[in-house]
Amino acid sequence: MTRHVDVLIIGAGLSGIGMACHLTRENTGRSYLILERRANIGGTWDLFKYPGIRSDSDMYTFGYGFRPWHGTKVLADGPNIRQYIEDTAAEYGVTDHIRFGRKVTSAVWSTDKGLWTVEVLDERTGQTETYTSDFFIGCTGYYNYDNGYRPQFPGEENFKGRIVHPQQWPEDLDYRGKRVVVIGSGATAITLIPAMSKDAAHVTMLQRSPTYIAALPADDPVAVGLKFAKVPAALAYKAGRARNIALQRASYQLSRTNPKLSAKLMLAAVRAQVGPKIDMKHFTPSYNPWDQRLCVVPNGDLFKVLRKGEADIVTDTIETFTENGIRLSSGQQLEADIVVSATGLAVQMLGGATLEVDGETLATRDLVAYKGALLGTVPNMMVILGYTNASWTLKADLAAEYFCRLLNHMRDNGYNEVVAIPQEGDRSEASLMGGALTSGYITRGDGVMPRQGTRGPWLVINNYFRDRAMLRKAPLEDGILRFRRTTEQSTPVESRTA
Repeated sequence: MTRHVDVLIIGAGLSGIGMACHLTRENTGRSYLILERRANIGGTWDLFKYPGIRSDSDMYTFGYGFRPWHGTKVLADGPNIRQYIEDTAAEYGVTDHIRFGRKVTSAVWSTDKGLWTVEVLDERTGQTETYTSDFFIGCTGYYNYDNGYRPQFPGEENFKGRIVHPQQWPEDLDYRGKRVVVIGSGATAITLIPAMSKDAAHVTMLQRSPTYIAALPADDPVAVGLKFAKVPAALAYKAGRARNIALQRASYQLSRTNPKLSAKLMLAAVRAQVGPKIDMKHFTPSYNPWDQRLCVVPNGDLFKVLRKGEADIVTDTIETFTENGIRLSSGQQLEADIVVSATGLAVQMLGGATLEVDGETLATRDLVAYKGALLGTVPNMMVILGYTNASWTLKADLAAEYFCRLLNHMRDNGYNEVVAIPQEGDRSEASLMGGALTSGYITRGDGVMPRQGTRGPWLVINNYFRDRAMLRKAPLEDGILRFRRTTEQSTPVESRTA
């Protein structure tokens, strides 16, 4: 049986649930379904189970713009974020529109039919299902949920202990009283170190190169003050969100316009946290601030365990694994019972589904993004990707609002089809998430990420204030978007899902 809806969304994580809520909030009148491979709502926040899992953006801006986050924690833990997403879905009646356990394998657009036909595997039964829709929205994020990035380490077969990746954290992993080495220097590694230090005999953070790290208060002092003053939650959230958006932007802008000053300020703050006994070489990157994503720690928890000696940090490269740990290029031996490979993400688009338009299979890398949301030459489709230099949700919210604005414009004018048409020279070789950042996962993802453009709405600016004006206010009929009225279509469906 083929099921048809107006809008088909892939992914019931932060972006997918937000998109569905906006469809209702913006009075689009469109039916929709969400196809989610996992058994629960939450996406990333349902997948990751490693100790200490939390956001790396403040919750005033990581929460949805339309539904306040009521806690005072600056960085919230994973289970609470997942619950927030689930509660949002329930409040807006989204939960009943989700089909769980569905892996999308292909999405095919037919101009003649004016339809997307999406093939789906029900992983619980092994059966294939077919869905059709007028619009197709990718809300799967940009990484592979099956496997993280895990390099093969020399000699790892000789190691008698256990090697784990945070993305597949074993439920039976007991690290109490064990010596742990965490390989990596990104957000996952700096979260794991203080979390595991509570129970492990000792934890070592082994990094090939340092990352910029900033400490934030665990509780937002302004949020605490507003709550104490009994300011209405919605008003407090709105004010705090506006403040934090401005602070994020100012910090990023300083790093771009005066990187030496920005680096000096960041390193001085770290020195004040770690004290004089720890070598600052471990916290002094070779790149400028925001060439890679800035990592943040609540209440300086990483620095505290380093000062206490419950953990240490080593900057070196791996020569080989040994039976009892890792021998480094310097000759130093790190003894370990458990090694955690916090080495990053493997990148893919659309959850690995193939994309086809009128009989031609398209590689997402060959496509250029319009306003960071639509894919050039692909009709009636949007891919939601958040910011790399600010909270993901800020861009996801704007993109969802823009899509709803587009839907309502099409409804009011009798349009059935919209496609962004790039001109020669509009496409650059920089990926949609590249250009500004040089992080490993972005570099590795270059082979699948859509391109950004060279000018105008094809150019990714990663600036919330400018994007807000462009996505909320700029004319839709701009000569780049091509709208079409098609004849009444005979949709080959046996049932229609509201």
